[in-house]
Amino acid sequence: MPIVAQAHGRIDLRTSPEIKELIVRAASTAGMSVSAFLLGTAQERAKQILAEREMITLTSRDWNAFAKALDNADKPKPKLSAAMKRQREWRQGKR
Repeated sequence: MPIVAQAHGRIDLRTSPEIKELIVRAASTAGMSVSAFLLGTAQERAKQILAEREMITLTSRDWNAFAKALDNADKPKPKLSAAMKRQREWRQGKR
């Protein structure tokens, strides 16, 4: 027997009669209650929006450039080494 979660949260909406009728018709056509229809579509859209903001999609070219940059990350960088040496000398008062 499936476990059914009880909903305790509540969301109230105000809308025009035209939009309400549209939603009621769509829910009915889908064989769903208005609440189930609204929650289902809102949840789907919320997940989509968050995924778009939290996930980065790269083309093959961009992925290869990113991977190459990671592969080269541990190689010595002469300019960075020189800058670190200058900073160390500056902190020690050797300017």
